[in-house]
Amino acid sequence: MKMITNMEKLKTLLESRGLKPTFQRLTVLEYLEKHECHHPTAEMIYEALIARIPTISITTVYNTLSAFLEKGIISAETITGTEVRYDFAPVPHHHFLCTKCGKIYDVKIKCPLGNDMKNTIDGHHIHEIHGYFKGICRECSNKKSGKQK
Repeated sequence: MKMITNMEKLKTLLESRGLKPTFQRLTVLEYLEKHECHHPTAEMIYEALIARIPTISITTVYNTLSAFLEKGIISAETITGTEVRYDFAPVPHHHFLCTKCGKIYDVKIKCPLGNDMKNTIDGHHIHEIHGYFKGICRECSNKKSGKQK
């Protein structure tokens, strides 16, 4: 029985969406998958990968993320209004932004509209739902109160 590696799964995902699985694309996608709870910016991804791929450019990272967005592999979140964060989970869900450390977390709450994009409100057809919360995360709260895990 052959074991399928994570990289093979990512390669299959790209191919199934009509994207050529280049080394750069696979590396960016692998980074997003491993850091999915951090919702990185393009600049964060670039800084993390430049040591591994010295020839990668910020333009390549942006173009790769754009291709992933177009094919529905990832989603983009603009919570702060000043930066775009990328999420490996393309299905609609809510987020929490810590105003102290800047981390973004996925929040599991039941949305009254759910994931059914056929909903309407007052005759308006809904195509996307964006829900987010802002406050102080558990980690920062524990540091402030002196509690340690």
